[in-house]
Amino acid sequence: MPARISAALGALAEPVCIPLFALAASLVLFGFFVALAGVNPLDMYALIYQGAFGSWFSWQNTLTRAAPLLLTGLCTALPAQLGLIIIGGEGALVAGGLAAVAAAAMAVGGVSIAVAGALRHYRGVNETISSLLLVYITVAIFNQIVEGPMRDPASLNKPSTHAIGDTNMIGNIPGTDVHWGFVFGVLASLVAYVLMYRTTFGFAARVVGGNVRAARMAGLPVGRLILLTCALGGACAGLAGMVEIAAVQGSANYSLVAGYGFTGILVAFLARHNPLAIIPVAILLGGIAASGGLLQRRLGLPDATTLVLQGIIFVVILASEALYGRVTWLRTQGVAA
Repeated sequence: MPARISAALGALAEPVCIPLFALAASLVLFGFFVALAGVNPLDMYALIYQGAFGSWFSWQNTLTRAAPLLLTGLCTALPAQLGLIIIGGEGALVAGGLAAVAAAAMAVGGVSIAVAGALRHYRGVNETISSLLLVYITVAIFNQIVEGPMRDPASLNKPSTHAIGDTNMIGNIPGTDVHWGFVFGVLASLVAYVLMYRTTFGFAARVVGGNVRAARMAGLPVGRLILLTCALGGACAGLAGMVEIAAVQGSANYSLVAGYGFTGILVAFLARHNPLAIIPVAILLGGIAASGGLLQRRLGLPDATTLVLQGIIFVVILASEALYGRVTWLRTQGVAA
């Protein structure tokens, strides 16, 4: 047992310490830019904490914003197990939100991402580029449908579909202002972890991600694994779109295109594509997003300040990839453990 614990600690050293270091470095770098703007970084971070976690109201706002991030994070994290970098969660979310009016959110979201996987497997098209282009196609189709055949004639200044009705709304968790979408996201993350790390399907998927040629030589159905995993990731993002419609918006409109799918990419990378780690990371980034209004009111910073912080975190996270396998101190700690 001690040997197993030591091995587990050693395996966790880099995946935990390097992202934490990257996050800390991002906060320092962002604080430097804020200081140049004449704002005390410590005051700013105190307000971010207050707006995200300082009260029960703040917590509820944070968890509500974290709900779609849990699901869109899985949209990137699941295909990443096969070595695919899918960044089309925003399109799957929008498609799922529109399809929620027709009760087919997860199916449509799954298909939208499976298309990118199919293009990669059968035609060799880069999945990162194709999934991003599919976002713009999906949003354009969404606008055309919402402003055309599905538009509610009563929606004058803000085109939207007919409301789904109070009876079809999913409501909040009893005793809170947090909708059930957060629970859906947590459950989806737990199921995704079990699927990818405790089943033969997940093992086969990770073999494909490690070495496609070896997977083919071993007789694994590479194409089917790619399509199914991409479809599952897309289904999660589609579910996020349904939650936004059935718990927040009440109808499909352009407010659905809020960037949750793109923030989900950051969630997945910061969590190292681990479905369990997605839960705390989504809550953290949901809290950062929830504090934007407070920063604007108290410090006079633009509401988009939190988006700049997220962008810096993403760039530093990508840069920190070069540290894996090269930080001798972490490797020594893992062996010593």
